[in-house]
Amino acid sequence: MANASAKRIANQNEATVKNLRLGMFIPTIISFVLRLLLRRGSLPPSKGSLFLYTVTFFPAFFLSNYLIKIGTTRRDPTTGTLISYGEDLHQPGVTEWCFDILYVTWACQIGSGAFGEWFWWLYMVIPIYAVYKLWTSVISPMVLGRTSPAVQEDTADKDPTSKRQEKLRKRSERGDTRVRAQPGRK
Repeated sequence: MANASAKRIANQNEATVKNLRLGMFIPTIISFVLRLLLRRGSLPPSKGSLFLYTVTFFPAFFLSNYLIKIGTTRRDPTTGTLISYGEDLHQPGVTEWCFDILYVTWACQIGSGAFGEWFWWLYMVIPIYAVYKLWTSVISPMVLGRTSPAVQEDTADKDPTSKRQEKLRKRSERGDTRVRAQPGRK
């Protein structure tokens, strides 16, 4: 069973790594073609446009290489058997944020080619979201002395139960025959 899961993750990672490698040059080509077709007057690109492209290309390049490095599968060269499937590239958290930054960068590259340099303002979504996450998870709890709304909901939803009650509840959820369903007392 665990081997099937590893093979699934390996296949997903291989497809994702292939897309990441294509994503490093396809948006640039699409942006150039869109400039050529829709905005011929913007060729050659202005210094500001090249500066924005360069400044956003380097973080995308490093994030893409990071994701490729951690997601690359290793196989035995002679038999082709899976040695290591790498890190799961579909996990939430930092990996997900890396992909979000890549997608916003690629969208800005293509959008600036199609619609103009003003499309780079979409890139401001990244620092705005970072400030929001920093405020809600670090600064606000420290300054205001509150927990996050999700934690407050979790604590409000749980009824205080003893360890024995919790154990019986888990047994009944599994369908254990030792636990008899008793009518609720009021």
